[in-house]
Amino acid sequence: MKIGIVSDFHLGYERFRQDAYLQAKEALEKASEEADLLLVPGDIFDNRAPKPDVIAEGISLFKELAEKEWKAKVAEYIGPGKAYTSLPIVVIPGTHERRAVGELNPVSLLALAGLVVDASDAVVVVEKDGERVAVRGIGGIAEERLREYLSSSEFKPVENAFNILMFHQSLYELMPFSKDYISFEELPKGYDLYVCGHIHNRIEDKVHGKPLLIPGSTVLTQLKEAEQEPKGFYLFDTSTGKAEFRHINTRRFAVVKVDVSDKEPGELMDEIERKVAEKIGEDKPVISVVLQGRLRKGIRLGDLPLVKIQREFEGRASVEISGNGIDEATAIADEFAAGKLEGVSVKEFGMGIFLKKLQEFGYALDTPPAALFEKLSTQTKEKAVASAMELLFGKQ
Repeated sequence: MKIGIVSDFHLGYERFRQDAYLQAKEALEKASEEADLLLVPGDIFDNRAPKPDVIAEGISLFKELAEKEWKAKVAEYIGPGKAYTSLPIVVIPGTHERRAVGELNPVSLLALAGLVVDASDAVVVVEKDGERVAVRGIGGIAEERLREYLSSSEFKPVENAFNILMFHQSLYELMPFSKDYISFEELPKGYDLYVCGHIHNRIEDKVHGKPLLIPGSTVLTQLKEAEQEPKGFYLFDTSTGKAEFRHINTRRFAVVKVDVSDKEPGELMDEIERKVAEKIGEDKPVISVVLQGRLRKGIRLGDLPLVKIQREFEGRASVEISGNGIDEATAIADEFAAGKLEGVSVKEFGMGIFLKKLQEFGYALDTPPAALFEKLSTQTKEKAVASAMELLFGKQ
């Protein structure tokens, strides 16, 4: 049996609303042309309570698939819920769709409408020409609850079937930022294929000696360099055990880095404009401008008319400008060390102390102290450390 694996559509994503819909549509259409069974491991929607027009987008996508003649059928549903269709389109909700226990989420609505089969906390058995594929689903749940869930739930592969574990979680080996994240070793054994959503870049790995496939998102979301790779879906063949990644059409994404060090505002704005213009094409690309370095004394990020550049290229490109790489903390620390505290905010005061401590410990990583301070000061302790580790070392 051929299995199409498509994930993380994020329908309703405000930044790239149309892209999210059109790219999910293409991925599902192309996958359904070759696949006998479709798996969607979460985050179909970007919001746990999407607006009616966004829900309509989801209904539209799956309604077209429901009109196709599928040879494979859902033969058995094992779990507390129910299958309202025999269509071989098996889904789970992701972290963006997660709601309180007992409450309907937007993926549940698609299942109730008979457009998909929700495999949350259930096993869905699909049959075609005597071959059986059993999908055990785990809907996206809080990381700190996952171990408890795994220990209290039954994970017994179905006999005489190709068994798949489909889930939507962070994995420690791929994102070593928090001890809450589950490791490969802690995942249930006995499955022939592991399928995961949530992580937005494509990954192939092994769990308990069996394939782990993460197709990544079908839409650009985080504007990181790793997202410049093509997006698409996996096609897995149970007879050969081989997976192929199929590309979909997406808008070109380019990252532009600009060093702000010792430049006058006018000079800096001209350089940003020139570098963005070099990336412009007929395809209306998404361009991420990353500002790095230390601004000249007396100049702050807020002084730069960056919105002007975004407006200038409006209609020709989607330009996003990030100042996370700018080191504004050093100048503040110099003033702090000199005792010039008058007019300095509590946040700036704290940043000065933070930088001094980093200097004392010989901090020498590329991540600017200002960006690191922001991560550590705006969240709870556990999440702050996890966010800071991700910022320092990235998603592996």
